[in-house]
Amino acid sequence: MKEKKWCKAMDKKIHAIEKNDTRELRELPKGKQAIGVKWVYKTKCNVEGKVYKHKARLMVKGCKKKQGIDYKETFSPVARMKTVRVVLAVVALYKLKVHQMDVKSAFLNEVLEEEVYVE
Repeated sequence: MKEKKWCKAMDKKIHAIEKNDTRELRELPKGKQAIGVKWVYKTKCNVEGKVYKHKARLMVKGCKKKQGIDYKETFSPVARMKTVRVVLAVVALYKLKVHQMDVKSAFLNEVLEEEVYVE
């Protein structure tokens, strides 16, 4: 990457990965296959349409794995809009306060039964 804004965004993501201790550098064992990774970039804009953040995500190319062989289940950490509406309805009904926050890095912490190697 030649543009500093994207290098800075990638450095932030790598720092978060290291801080959360979600990887371990190892030699690839014989007979094992590593999955590739890919950087995905997003420019975030405010309501006026002005750029306020450059975000980089490190994605594992999961399409290279075979269900039932390399993994059993997949999960996506997203909230369903139905759930959000129900929560907001309960908040309104009981006149509770709602606070919004932004999570910079979210990691699912699940112990994997399978060995997963990425490069």
